[in-house]
Amino acid sequence: MYPTARRIPMDTYANRHNMPYAPTDTADLYPDTDGEPMAASDFHLEILIWLLQTLKAHFAQRPDVYVSGDILTYYTEGDPRAVVAPDVLVSFGIGQKQRHTYKVWEEGKGPDFVMEFSSKTTYQNDLTDKMDLYATLGIPNYLLYDAEALYLPSPLMGFQLVDGVYIPIPPGVDSGIHSDILGLDFHIRERRLGIYDPVGEQWLQTPAETAEARAETAEAHAEEQATRAETAKARAEQEATRAETAEAHAEREAIARQQAEEEVKRLREQLARAQAHS
Repeated sequence: MYPTARRIPMDTYANRHNMPYAPTDTADLYPDTDGEPMAASDFHLEILIWLLQTLKAHFAQRPDVYVSGDILTYYTEGDPRAVVAPDVLVSFGIGQKQRHTYKVWEEGKGPDFVMEFSSKTTYQNDLTDKMDLYATLGIPNYLLYDAEALYLPSPLMGFQLVDGVYIPIPPGVDSGIHSDILGLDFHIRERRLGIYDPVGEQWLQTPAETAEARAETAEAHAEEQATRAETAKARAEQEATRAETAEAHAEREAIARQQAEEEVKRLREQLARAQAHS
């Protein structure tokens, strides 16, 4: 069953962490690292990097869209304990500039989309405290991905914020989860995460995957052109052979004709001599 978020005070999540409270007059009040690993495993990291590269490429022509991952997101000014680091976040209207941290009060808004990669040590928190926090922050879409398909009720889960509470997004075609805020469909494809753009009617790729696909297409086109050239050459050679054969045949016919004419001439001369002596 899908869980439903419950409201909690915003400081509750922060108080459950052991990050020491820093004085508000220090320059490093909001550190840009929490010392935690970026991903639970190499497999998680590989997919996380793929996802970030894919989303950044998709929104590359939208200078107002910010895509980031594992960035410390501070949501209460003056309290560095009020922080969370979504595995993936997307925020509209704040620009693509590089950031060390995401401060909600400076950006004027929280993220519009967050996604967590759930693992053995995080899935319970992802379904409870983090869900509550993200609902309180007013984040419209919250997605969860269980890369190992071991911990969540479903490997891919999505939630839509309705009246301050997360409501499960029902799976669509091929069990995909539609994010209305991104306009994209998230799928599990061959046990890997996949993203489909229903408007562009295509599966999203990283720049490297796009370049590789183009290179493969170009190579296939070059091979096709080479095959066509070889076929044309073979046909030309066949035509040349046929022409040579026809020419040789014509020469033989000409020689035979000449020989026949000479034989006829000889026979006529022989007949004429015989008639002259009779």
